[in-house]
Amino acid sequence: MSFAIGEHVTRASYHHDLLFRIAAISGELAILHGEDIRLAADAPLGDLVRANASEVAKRKKQEKKQEAYSYHLFRQDYQLMKEKRDYQSGHGYDHTAGFFQLPTTVLHIDGDRTYMRKCTELYQRLGLNVHGAYVQEKDMPQEVEALTDSVKPHIVVITGHDAFSQKKGAKSDLGAYHNTQYFAEAVDVIRQKHPRLDDVVIFAGACQSHFESLIQAGANFASSPSRVNIHALDPVYIAAKMAYTPFMEKVSVWDVLQNTLTGEEGMGGVETKGLMRIGMPYTPSDGADD
Repeated sequence: MSFAIGEHVTRASYHHDLLFRIAAISGELAILHGEDIRLAADAPLGDLVRANASEVAKRKKQEKKQEAYSYHLFRQDYQLMKEKRDYQSGHGYDHTAGFFQLPTTVLHIDGDRTYMRKCTELYQRLGLNVHGAYVQEKDMPQEVEALTDSVKPHIVVITGHDAFSQKKGAKSDLGAYHNTQYFAEAVDVIRQKHPRLDDVVIFAGACQSHFESLIQAGANFASSPSRVNIHALDPVYIAAKMAYTPFMEKVSVWDVLQNTLTGEEGMGGVETKGLMRIGMPYTPSDGADD
């Protein structure tokens, strides 16, 4: 059976557990990217089974339900944060002035164009200012400095595809991972200029990434403590939690992880200050000249 790049397939040897897209074909070997998880894999063409349109639709419907539930949880969390902020901001004062919020800027660097598009759509739904950049994982250490200098972000997300391979070494061996080394090097480049964890908040990693090395490189949050797969949208929820938490409050790791689709097995990090700053009074522009 012949296959084409971009086709949806499953792997017979893994009992068709995950839906993949074919990213490349080399001889009798296919390079696969997870459709909804950030996993890189390879498989013999003989192990692949083409997923028909109905199967793809069925899996995507299930995935949409999961994504909608996570979005709902985040909106509930956001509403609670907003009510707490409004109460604290106005408590004890007799005033009618409104408040304004300084925008938080996110630089999202992704090794997958499809994921980049999905993440950008979610950032926009969550009301975040995002600059997305598609960069292949191996090029991230060389590209990240110029991107960071240009965008001047409060949050940097460095993600794409990754995987741990037992054939290449033990879980403690960084060489046994597809792309963790590139993620870690990119994080280190940022930390050379912004050494404080609260100056620029960084998420780094993908499926099965070497969590410890990413934290040691200077990431605030990373994947994957238990070397499990993570969902394509999980980094967005981490960024949003940081963006909407007041800067005078610290965010516990559990608070960050509770609205992700993967949870504590796939994500971890260190306590970090929130990034949201509010001011007053709010003076809407009427378009008139001064």
